[in-house]
Amino acid sequence: MPNATQLAQLRSRLEAEKREIEERQSHNEHNGLASSLRDNTGELSPIDNHPADLGTELFERSKDLALLENEDLHLTRISQALEAMDNGTYGQCRACGKPIPDERLEALPDSLYCVEHAPRQETSHRQPAEEDFLAPPFGRSSRDDDDYNGFDGEDAWQIVEQWGTSESPAFSENNNVDDYDHIGIEADENDGFVESYESFVATDITGNHVSVIRNRHYKQYMDHEEGDHELEQE
Repeated sequence: MPNATQLAQLRSRLEAEKREIEERQSHNEHNGLASSLRDNTGELSPIDNHPADLGTELFERSKDLALLENEDLHLTRISQALEAMDNGTYGQCRACGKPIPDERLEALPDSLYCVEHAPRQETSHRQPAEEDFLAPPFGRSSRDDDDYNGFDGEDAWQIVEQWGTSESPAFSENNNVDDYDHIGIEADENDGFVESYESFVATDITGNHVSVIRNRHYKQYMDHEEGDHELEQE
């Protein structure tokens, strides 16, 4: 427990910190939050033509909110500490009632708990629910690891990727090519079929009569020695 001299010094420090925070909030208009986002940006609408412009303002405003919340919490702790000084309970842990060491009070004059019972002493590893969809890549729709041949998240990205990205062949995932047509993820993957021969084998409406279309895919299939040349029809 602090003696009368220590208590007076700690009270003086707390009151000075309280005045400093209140004056700072008054001068900077509570970190700029006294006015609306529209007034701060000068925009006629908070929905800007370019979302990135307003995104920067939104980030800065969120940061100001966090700073203001931290200062408000500090003010609350100071007020509670001054109240504890007035009622004679300052220096005793609110949780266990044991004396708070003088060294802790010197470092944190607004502390009302000992180290063992200090609130929020464990770092939270909880993340927003949205982050559950960020891993593995492509979220829950990525099924490439399964025996699944249907349309999945990777297929959706490949379609979008065909329209272009900011990457060059040197920085793409498929960096063993030197043209923009094949820099996408698994650019040579079969599109719309599983087996290579499905791209040149066809049937009639009944599915009984099979025919071979000797197209470019058929030629590549034979050149890669995937087919048997002796089975070709004359």
